[in-house]
Amino acid sequence: MTRLIEYGAQILPGTLLIVNPIWRSLDKAVKAVRRNAQKLRAQLTRQVLNDGDEMQKNAEKVEAIEAVEADLEQLRAERKATAKKVTIDSLPEAERPTELLPLNKTLCDAVKMIAYRSETALVMLLQRYLSKPAEARALIRELFVSSVDIEPDTNAGTLTIRVHRMANPAHDKAISALLDELTQQGFEHPETRARMIYTLV
Repeated sequence: MTRLIEYGAQILPGTLLIVNPIWRSLDKAVKAVRRNAQKLRAQLTRQVLNDGDEMQKNAEKVEAIEAVEADLEQLRAERKATAKKVTIDSLPEAERPTELLPLNKTLCDAVKMIAYRSETALVMLLQRYLSKPAEARALIRELFVSSVDIEPDTNAGTLTIRVHRMANPAHDKAISALLDELTQQGFEHPETRARMIYTLV
């Protein structure tokens, strides 16, 4: 049990191949500049269609595109000349990655999996109350970070969780229906066995 609450990381073998951090940075830069070039081309197309006779504006946009494309070619050349993968021991010591101790990683992964499955179960319930089911996961995540008031009642054997309202009335209505459904499930607090009541305030 002591190991389950142990904190720490272990050093990875120096011969292990990993993605070169320099190559990764160049790759991100290439993608960002490429998106910018695509955006400028789209702007030029709209500008030509809308203001075909304004040659000065068009020329300025073409120059901007040419400059961006020159940067893009330079970054691509640098990325090509950079090894995509390197061994850990070839990196500066401060940049060498480590990993969680195996047991800790297993425990963390298990907790993450349980949390994700719980989130997904709530998403499936919430979808029934939304006109746009695609909003469900984002709304559940908003619910998880919402402010709440917790009121235990020892005599009644209940624990009331009052969730503060969402950003708009449609979300309030959906969350309220979800909380009513959770209350009807009759969940109990794992330690006190108090019946949990969920409500929107």
